[in-house]
Amino acid sequence: MGDPSAASSAASVVRAPIDAGRADNFARMFKAVGDPVRLRLLSMIASARAGEVCVNDLTGEFELSGPTISHHLKVLREAGLVDSDRRGTWVYYRLIPAALAVMGAVLDVSSVISSVTGG
Repeated sequence: MGDPSAASSAASVVRAPIDAGRADNFARMFKAVGDPVRLRLLSMIASARAGEVCVNDLTGEFELSGPTISHHLKVLREAGLVDSDRRGTWVYYRLIPAALAVMGAVLDVSSVISSVTGG
């Protein structure tokens, strides 16, 4: 997806219509977390104390095969939500915080709520 922080630039759905190209990029991100397994994986990666987690530590949490977990991680990586490094035989995953910030900005309705509630 490229640089997620550059993609947001005030892209809230309530500020102005989102153009087709940006909508495609945003949809890829939201679709990636629309699967319960991927949402759990993202949460596990994002909440890892060391800031990253080894794929071996992720696979044991699911009743899925290693290749299936790898596929889900690939979807998260291609959506720009996580990054990874191979170290020997293991792959370590870490969150791309700017990507979650973009997703939050797209769904930010605080300006609408403020105008409705007067505060």
